[in-house]
Amino acid sequence: MLNKESIVLGSGKLYMVEFTGELPELSAVETEENRMGYVKGGASVEYKPTFYEAKDDLGYVAKQILTEEEVLLKSGIMTWNGERLAKLCSTARVEDDEESNTRTVKFGGVQNFNGKQYVILFVHEDEVDGDVRLMIVGNNQSGFTLTFAKDAETVIDAEFKALPSDESGTLIHLIEQMPQTPSA
Repeated sequence: MLNKESIVLGSGKLYMVEFTGELPELSAVETEENRMGYVKGGASVEYKPTFYEAKDDLGYVAKQILTEEEVLLKSGIMTWNGERLAKLCSTARVEDDEESNTRTVKFGGVQNFNGKQYVILFVHEDEVDGDVRLMIVGNNQSGFTLTFAKDAETVIDAEFKALPSDESGTLIHLIEQMPQTPSA
C-alpha cells in the first residue's frame, strides 16, 4: 500500500473540458487548450455532508444516516477571455466575427440554458512530494462578477458545484502522485 504524507504549498492550474458522460484520461484534460486561465488566490474544495439523526427523547438510542452531500470547488481565475468565460454561464452564447475581428458573448435568457456539465481539474504540481490533482464533474452555479478597477486585476471567483461523475455517485477524485524514491 502506498503511504505518504506531505506539506502542500502553493497554488496550481485549472482545466475544464465538457463532460460527455464518461471521464476522460487526465492527459486529455490537462492540456494548454483546456486551461481555463491562470489562477489567482489559489483553489479550495469543500465537502459538506448532511446527516439525519433519529433520537429518542431521553437520548438512549439514536441512529444516523447520510442524506446528502455537497462539494464546491472554488478558484479565482485571473486570465480569461470571452470563450472561457462562457463556460461559467449555462446561458452564454459565443459569436466570433472574423471580418470585424470581434467576439461577442451573450449571457442570459432562461431559454438559452445549455445544460452543459464540465470536467474541472485542478493540478497542484510539486516536484518533491508529488503532484496532486483534484477532479470533479459539475458546473458554475454561483454566477460571476467582473470588477474593473484602476489598481487591481480582474479576478473571476468561480464556484463549481460537483455532480455525480459515475454510477456510484463519486463527487471528488483526488489523485496523488507518489514521490519517486531514489534507487540504491
